[in-house]
Amino acid sequence: MSQPATISQIGLVVRDLEKTMRKYTELFGWGPWNVYEHKGPTLHDTHLHGKSEDYSMLCAEVMVGPICFELIQPLTGRNIYSEWLEEHGEGFHHLAMMQHGAAESDAFRKKLLDAGGKMMMGGRIGETIEFYYVDTQPQLGVIVESGTGHAIDLKPIRTYP
Repeated sequence: MSQPATISQIGLVVRDLEKTMRKYTELFGWGPWNVYEHKGPTLHDTHLHGKSEDYSMLCAEVMVGPICFELIQPLTGRNIYSEWLEEHGEGFHHLAMMQHGAAESDAFRKKLLDAGGKMMMGGRIGETIEFYYVDTQPQLGVIVESGTGHAIDLKPIRTYP
């Protein structure tokens, strides 16, 4: 990597997306939120802990300055979001440091894994987005999401408010 990794997103896992969006909007004035439903066939090539796994989720994103703030509500299948809710409850889940292209994404993934990180989950959304989560909690105390592409390439199912 020729440039320092930049935080592009902060992700939280929640049980009730609507309720949580409403609270953040009321308390902080954040909005409008873009709401996405990620499910097959648009969500594809998904894996969990090294094995193929189908899952789906609702996501809501809002820009807070230069950072995307994301809420994730797991819907179906086994996934790291449901695991997090069971073990830790709602709240902060990951920092995302998305890369500009496949080569940068592959190099970043290799760097995280070579440093002792463990691949947790990943997949593709549409034709342009690849995402993956690496557990760097033993090293850094955080889960890192990365990949290529951005939700700007997708159409939200709705906005809030």
